[in-house]
Amino acid sequence: MRLVIRIFALLDIISIFLLAKPFFEIVTHLKEIPDQVLSQARVILTLPMFVSLFVSAIGLMLFKKFGFIAYYIQFPFRLVVWVFSIGFITLLPELLNLSQTWFDVLFKLCFIAEFFRLYFSIQIHRKTF
Repeated sequence: MRLVIRIFALLDIISIFLLAKPFFEIVTHLKEIPDQVLSQARVILTLPMFVSLFVSAIGLMLFKKFGFIAYYIQFPFRLVVWVFSIGFITLLPELLNLSQTWFDVLFKLCFIAEFFRLYFSIQIHRKTF
């Protein structure tokens, strides 16, 4: 159980590294956000999402309850902002010069995997706390 939760924490750390560059680009170019509501909402949600990834990663690494709670709060925002636990696999088609079809398949896989992570997190949380 602890190993699975530490793997989830590691996935959050990977997400932090992958989100760092877009986060700093957003922070430095806040005035250039399009006037579209969806674009503004995604930007506004990305900022607290980035901070909460640190909270969940630390909490899960230490196997503390606040790590689980941070993840539960993050879950709906992860789906909106597209910050998935295994989202890094969607970079493979770009790196390997594969077609857009591969990205679509991997994106759907990431979406499904996020629900599996939620399910396993809830199961482990119930058994432990």
